[in-house]
Amino acid sequence: MADILQVARREIKMGFRNPWAYSFLTLFCAFSLGLLLINAQNVVEGYTAVTGSMLSLILYLLPLMTLFLGSFSLTSEKEDGSWQLLSTYPIGTLSFVLGKYIGLAAVLLVIVAFGYGLMGLISGFLGTAFDSSTYFLFLAFSAGLVLLFLTIALFIGSLSRNRWQALTVSVAVWFFLVIGWPTFLIAGLGLLPYLWIKPLLVILTILNPAELVRLFVVVKLGGGSVLGPEYYQWVEWMSRPNGSLLFLGVCLVWILLSILAVYWLWERGRSRG
Repeated sequence: MADILQVARREIKMGFRNPWAYSFLTLFCAFSLGLLLINAQNVVEGYTAVTGSMLSLILYLLPLMTLFLGSFSLTSEKEDGSWQLLSTYPIGTLSFVLGKYIGLAAVLLVIVAFGYGLMGLISGFLGTAFDSSTYFLFLAFSAGLVLLFLTIALFIGSLSRNRWQALTVSVAVWFFLVIGWPTFLIAGLGLLPYLWIKPLLVILTILNPAELVRLFVVVKLGGGSVLGPEYYQWVEWMSRPNGSLLFLGVCLVWILLSILAVYWLWERGRSRG
């Protein structure tokens, strides 16, 4: 446990010294103020066209920001020789990976919290405050995206040899999971028998963290009817009293399995020297 905290503290210090972090902080604050202007013109409450647009904008920015910062953090360890030095110390690979995840998550969540806090503070002064439930759902949506995409970022960083390779793969993964997902999903499922569509839709949705978190928030905002009959079961179980707990359980399993995969990659590389 002490090793995990030590790595996490080191990652937090390095994260807040990273100019990329402050660039994304500035961008996210500007983005949050843009959401505030949207709210000033149309009071955001529940699921509306404005809410859907705001969710889409967050979905474009946060995963890309997380993929960049997370993957660059691991590739920099390889390029700078820090991991070669750390591997000579009696520190476990799992402690290293968990410490990295916790430290990076802390940095990214501080960026998100600062942006939403600034938005809430200014909106309170202007008298155009968000509906509280909608505000906290947006905050949960952003935090969920960060925590899930950070595991993908660590996976990319584990496989990449340098920052340029991590940059290329991160953009490709972001494009596939966020921008091109609806097109690829419709094109792929359209080639399959009808009875296969719903089971595969469930599996593919769970495998895509962006879609998983988006569906949960849309349902909680009361917009489940816009998802279509294919998602009827999703709307049903997410609307239950224990739907939030089930969603958190799925996310936790997602994170744990991804971290184990990253651990396996680093341990394999460590054993091979």
